[in-house]
Amino acid sequence: MPNDYLDVQGIQPNPTESPTQDSLYQQAAETHGPALERLARAYEFDPDARRDLLQEIHLQLWRSFANFDRRCSLRTWIYRVAHNIATGHVIRQSRIRRALVTLEDIETMPGSDRIELATSQAIALERLSTLIQRLKPIDRQIIVSYLEGLDAASIAEITGLTPANIAMKVHRIKQILKRWFHEPSSNEPRDPRSAGGPHAQ
Repeated sequence: MPNDYLDVQGIQPNPTESPTQDSLYQQAAETHGPALERLARAYEFDPDARRDLLQEIHLQLWRSFANFDRRCSLRTWIYRVAHNIATGHVIRQSRIRRALVTLEDIETMPGSDRIELATSQAIALERLSTLIQRLKPIDRQIIVSYLEGLDAASIAEITGLTPANIAMKVHRIKQILKRWFHEPSSNEPRDPRSAGGPHAQ
């Protein structure tokens, strides 16, 4: 089965690039490859678009290592690059942008307007991914990083928020996911105006 990792041996790097660029990418791909696949899944539902996104993440990750200054951990750098690429992908997808909501929007939505989750036959992961994909990029970035095992300090370094703010947001997102996960999906059509309104940038 073809993978989405770059064949670094087949790439001719620019002479000005760091000599450790290929080895850093190889280490990142081997250590964090499965996590990057899960991240892409959280940002993109369509399989073909998700594969394109994953390939773009790997390409940009390889390129980024030319400028890796080691002022943060390798893991933090990987997630920062991956989330930036994935967020840009989401913003470019108008069909997703129209459906983005903030945590505040979720908490104030009436029951009939709640996001439609997967059907009763869907597996739990698909239901969870469906909900995560409806979050605005910053909230999605936080919860995906948390689910990958990053602590508040690491997520704060990636997002630019404070660790205290991250801890608060993670708590709120977990409560929302738990509540929504156990609620039946609505069979009524959603009013597109409920999907974040002017906040869905």
